[in-house]
Formats: sequence, C-alpha cells, structure tokens
Amino acid sequence: MMYNWQHKNWPDFEYNVPELETKLLTYGIKSGQIEGLITGLPMDRKYDAIIDFMVYEALKTSEIEGEYLSHADVYSSIKKNLGLKPSKENITDERAKGIAELIVTLNKTFEKPLSEPMLFNWHATLMKGFRKINSGQWRTHAEPMQVVSGTIGKETVHFEAPPSKNVPNEMKAFIDWFNSTAPNGKNTIGNPLVRSAITHLYFESIHPFEDGNGRIGRFLVEKALYQGMGKPLIISLSKTIEQDKQAYFNALKQAQRTLKITDWINYFTQVIIDAQEDAQKLISFSIKKTAFFDQHRQTLNSRQLKAVSTMLKSGLEGFKGGMTAKKYMSITHTSKATATRDLQELFESGVLLKEAGGRSTHYLLNL
Repeated sequence: MMYNWQHKNWPDFEYNVPELETKLLTYGIKSGQIEGLITGLPMDRKYDAIIDFMVYEALKTSEIEGEYLSHADVYSSIKKNLGLKPSKENITDERAKGIAELIVTLNKTFEKPLSEPMLFNWHATLMKGFRKINSGQWRTHAEPMQVVSGTIGKETVHFEAPPSKNVPNEMKAFIDWFNSTAPNGKNTIGNPLVRSAITHLYFESIHPFEDGNGRIGRFLVEKALYQGMGKPLIISLSKTIEQDKQAYFNALKQAQRTLKITDWINYFTQVIIDAQEDAQKLISFSIKKTAFFDQHRQTLNSRQLKAVSTMLKSGLEGFKGGMTAKKYMSITHTSKATATRDLQELFESGVLLKEAGGRSTHYLLNL
C-alpha cells in the first residue's frame, strides 16, 4: 500500500474542480444569511446565540474523537474566555477549558499567519487535562503513526503517516504552503472552499501530533475559511462531520492514497455547505430558545425553570426521550407528586407538549 506522502511528487496535489464556482456562490449566500440572522438581534441575544453555537461546536468536535465534555463546563469556559461575564462556577474539566479557550483564540486571531509556535500553543491548549500526552510539540515516538480499527491482533491499518523524524520538515512545508496560499499570498488559492479542503487533507496526512490531530485539523479548516471571508464565520463543521463520521473517514482514507484529490475536494466542499445549513438551523433554534425563555421565565417556579433550562440545553436534537416525571425528579430533587403537578402545569400553560400516556407519558418543549 502506497500513501500520498510516499509519492515522488508529494505534496503536489492534482485536482480539477471548475464546477465549484456554483458552490462558492452558495457558500457566500449562506454566509450572508447567517450573518443577517445574527446582526438583526439585540446585543444580548446576539451574544447568547454566538455562545450557544460555540458551545455546540466545542462539544461536537470532541465527540468525533470519543470525548464527551460537560455542557456547563464548556459554556462557562467560553463565556470566561470571551470576557462577557466572569464565571462563578467551578469548572472541573480541564478538557472543557482547553477546547473553549482554543475556539475563542481562533476567532480572535484567524488573520494571523500560521506558525510552528501557534500550532504548538493550540495543541497545548487543546490537550489540557490529557496528562499522558506530550503536548505542544511534534510527535517523536519511533513506532509508526497509524490509523487502525479492529481488535488487538486483528487490526486493519487504514493509514500510516510519515515517520516522526520527517514531521518537522513536513510541517515546515505545510506551514509555508498554508501561508503562501492565503489571500494576498504569493500562491493564493482564490476559492476558500478548495483551500480549506486541501488544508485538512494535507495536515491529516502528516498527522504531526501524538493526539488531537483531528480537532486541530478542523480548526485549520475554519482558519482557512475565516481568512477567505476576512472575518470569523458561523459554521457547524464538527456537527456536520459527526452526523456521518463513517462517510468522512471513508473519503479521507481514499484521498490519502493518491495525489489526485478531485473527489476529496468535491466531498469536503459539500460538507462545508451542509455545515452552513446546520449552522443556520442552530442559530435559528438559539433565537427561538431565547424568546421562549423570555416569554415564560416570569411564570415558572424555580423547579420548572431548572427543568426547562435543562431541556433547552439539548439543542436541535431535543431532550432525549422527552421529559418524564422520573427525569424531572432527578433534575429538581423533588417528590413524584410535585414533579407530576409541575409537569401538568407546564402542559396546561402551553410550555410543554404531551406525548403518549399512562406510564410512558413524556413531554416535549413547545417551541
């Protein structure tokens, strides 16, 4: 098996994508629509929508790698890093602190050229809480860096990256390429969708870190997109990939076996377009959520507010299984009789919708 980095012309990728002008137009239109949604909001709701989106993306980019973070910890960390309101909560998960800090850093510094210290800083920030990882440096282990699946002894190798000894030179070339293809660079790639797709494939093929390559690779895609538009964007890249991880891994696997990457670019640019659609839905939901909460907050008791807030945090997917008396008791630490009465009041006031009946009765938010 020969991988892309083993070809003599590496990393001179070949592609032919003239039809992407249509996607670029769609990309620009959707970016404008999302920005319009945000711009039209009052300042407090604007911040709420942006924070909700950042939290959701932070959770999803970690879930792709099998890491499940606390929503509350990520939310508090992002607010603290944005400087909007000092966090009073005790944030216990260092991983949540790291991903939140990196998301805010990227949004504030996207226009800066890529550099080795920047990537080391990103990695050290991302790896907070991962004590067994050598963070903030290229990988140095002698054994091959492989992407594998299957049980021990019966593994299937999907990809093998360049040896660790090659990484410093490979990353120097990658950083030079990224900066030279940026807007106003000496080898500018005018279509930000194409540049982002190549950025991700190129970086993931080097796989320069001991861990965290997927998350860093997705942040690099966002940096390339932001530079292409000249401002940070609202784009739900991690959520979109997480929805069909197998399709993403299959496309990446095929692209890492050749320097002819037209199929990869077509696939990944569609992911970006789909990510914009997901972002638009997320922002619309955030706006509805805020309006819903403002409408009902004065009429609900403290227990009901806590339960409704918990349901709203579940996002577009909704509160899994709906709210039941048992879940309500667990969330609010109240009795079954009180839970049943509170839920009935929420239903009668139109806050909740009731589904099924009897022992299987559950409630959904009436958005």
